[in-house]
Amino acid sequence: MISPVNNHSLVVTNLAMVRGERMLFRQLNFSLNNGAVLYLQGENGAGKTTLLRTLCGLTHPYAGDVSWCGEDIKVMAEEYSKNILYIGHLPGIKEDLTALENLQFSLAQLGSAVDKPQVVSVLETLGLAKALHLPTRMLSQGQKRRVVLARLWLQDLPLWILDEPFTALDAVATDLLKHKIEKFANAGGMVVMTSHQDFILNVPQFMQLKLDA
Repeated sequence: MISPVNNHSLVVTNLAMVRGERMLFRQLNFSLNNGAVLYLQGENGAGKTTLLRTLCGLTHPYAGDVSWCGEDIKVMAEEYSKNILYIGHLPGIKEDLTALENLQFSLAQLGSAVDKPQVVSVLETLGLAKALHLPTRMLSQGQKRRVVLARLWLQDLPLWILDEPFTALDAVATDLLKHKIEKFANAGGMVVMTSHQDFILNVPQFMQLKLDA
């Protein structure tokens, strides 16, 4: 878990994004520190996913800057990406592989240590004990989502960027994820996330930002 002595900051300055000929948003400013959760809201097309991808360094802004611990993320490049755990809206799993194989593969690709008993334990915690060895094409959308979200229990990175993490989850899985995010932020982690659900988390700093379509 994130050590409180490792102070991190994410600062967005005068950010503007364009899609086609339409300005999604402009003059966007915010800053996050250890223990902060930023909850992005907005209708479809408002630019939430585009903003998340920009914060990951996957999309370049039309104008403005994003900095991590005082350094421009464009300059930091791969060094910055090593700090991020990004989970997009789509499942992003290989359907011919099992839940266990998918996680082992993705963690190995990301250079994370793969501890099979730990992966199995996390999948069981997320209610996937009976699906460990099934091809993920046989799983429900909610089960596939839990396979992807298992990375939150397995990777130790200071910044989580989550696009609609609660999609397709049942009430039990939703509560597990909420508690996990709270635990992470209370230990000094930082989260930027979108959701169509209304909720408040018990964290040091819970902020909401609405993007207008």
